[in-house]
Amino acid sequence: MIRMIDRIAQLKGWRRAALALAAGAGAALALPPIGFWPGLFVAIPLFLVLLETAKGPAWRNGFGTGWLFGLGYFAVAFHWIGFAFLVDAATYLWMMPFMLGALAGGMAIYWGLAALLARRFGGAGLPLALMLAASLATAEWLRGHLFTGFPWAAPGLAADGMGSVAQAAAYVGMTGLTLLIVMWAGLPYALLRAERRAARVAAALLLLLLPAVWAAGAWRMSTASDAMVPDVSFRIVQPNIGQEQKWREDNARQIFDTLKQLSIAPTAARPRGIAEVTHVLWPESAVPFLIDESEAAKAELKPMLGGRTVLITGSIRRGTDSQGQSRVYNSIITFNGQAEPVQHYDKWRLVPGGEFLPFEWLLEPLGFRKVVTVPGSFAAGAGPVTLSVPGLPPAGMLVCYEAIFPDRLVDTANRPGFLINVTNDGWFGRSTGPHQHLAQTRMRAIEQGLPVLRAANTGISAVIDPYGRYLHQLELMEAGVIDSQLPAALAPTTYGVWGDWVLLLMLLGVAVPAVFLHARRNH
Repeated sequence: MIRMIDRIAQLKGWRRAALALAAGAGAALALPPIGFWPGLFVAIPLFLVLLETAKGPAWRNGFGTGWLFGLGYFAVAFHWIGFAFLVDAATYLWMMPFMLGALAGGMAIYWGLAALLARRFGGAGLPLALMLAASLATAEWLRGHLFTGFPWAAPGLAADGMGSVAQAAAYVGMTGLTLLIVMWAGLPYALLRAERRAARVAAALLLLLLPAVWAAGAWRMSTASDAMVPDVSFRIVQPNIGQEQKWREDNARQIFDTLKQLSIAPTAARPRGIAEVTHVLWPESAVPFLIDESEAAKAELKPMLGGRTVLITGSIRRGTDSQGQSRVYNSIITFNGQAEPVQHYDKWRLVPGGEFLPFEWLLEPLGFRKVVTVPGSFAAGAGPVTLSVPGLPPAGMLVCYEAIFPDRLVDTANRPGFLINVTNDGWFGRSTGPHQHLAQTRMRAIEQGLPVLRAANTGISAVIDPYGRYLHQLELMEAGVIDSQLPAALAPTTYGVWGDWVLLLMLLGVAVPAVFLHARRNH
């Protein structure tokens, strides 16, 4: 092993760059749906060796090594976004390399800065492993907050495939899991490079935290409740409308009929169909028209709902902003049993490049366009908010992309009893994207101790309990329904109460000893 490290130290130029890229790409295989998290215990040590043996100033070689590792990671983790440009290839395909390259390269800047800090204040061995974990977790927190934030594919998502380790999200959140997983993956390197017995003991004890966290999570799951909210019977509808068909006006009739037919159909769980259902959930932008403004649509919904069933649907909505200007919103609208719209929620975290074009004044003249076509950009609503839906506990609403954000997920002053997530992942076909999106939504359930009802146009629709267990699922590209009760919420979790203040304590607990050990070694 020492000989291998020496050989890596001798690498220069493109060979060193290629190894950094390959290690980053390998690390991304830990994400769903592949979930090969043991690969992190190879990729992260390789990254640390490259950092330790980088020649020249930290600002150049430390940053460059981290940027290349991040570029490999994000190129693999984000490749599914390219599928969106294939829906209308004649219009958007030329934009794909520019958008994906800019996204992966831009996100890798955070990791380059993290590597620079790790090399500068960690040096080598255990201090470097600890400092990389702390600096990468900090970089991931910043990535989720700056410039509207884009926390997709955080290394902590590897916990989705690590069994009961994922339960730690209830205490430390996604970014806390990133710190722990990167630290654990780097400790074999620290053990190998330890020059003193104390460093080997410390590294071994920190590595033992992994089975300890797994055991604690297993105990939590063994005591999990199966309680359900009484008198609530949900039907989640997954129509499986292809993205290339979804926004054609001549398909509006067929799409609306498909949604209605699935909503009323008898199933093994509900032999009398919608007559036994209290609430129906349709996915994001379910129909290609303004359903709340269509008297004809409401006239058809009224007999379907029969005065008793509530419809909750994703929909494009037209409204006015605080200045009285007409705007378009990506919304969730609730219709009562009389098919009257009684409540709406407007998405407040919009997708850059999808629902609005960043730097529109610069990019639009160059031919760049939003992937979702509405006049102008979507307007952002106010959020997060908790809504009162007839016949349900207070509900937290999440439209598509909003489910990837751990922070400000719910209104903590008015905590909901469950979460509704409507999405349309039809843009991304059978790629890894829908699987990663679902896994991130699952992590939100664990972090907050709240169940999630998820309706996805082409999948993956699911009912997730507050421990992150999938009670029901409909797979990709499958039309059908889920009939389910509503799982009961847990008491507020540690992360739900304290949020990322827990992460701050973890960062201090890891970074301060790393800096101290590095300084002590140098003196």
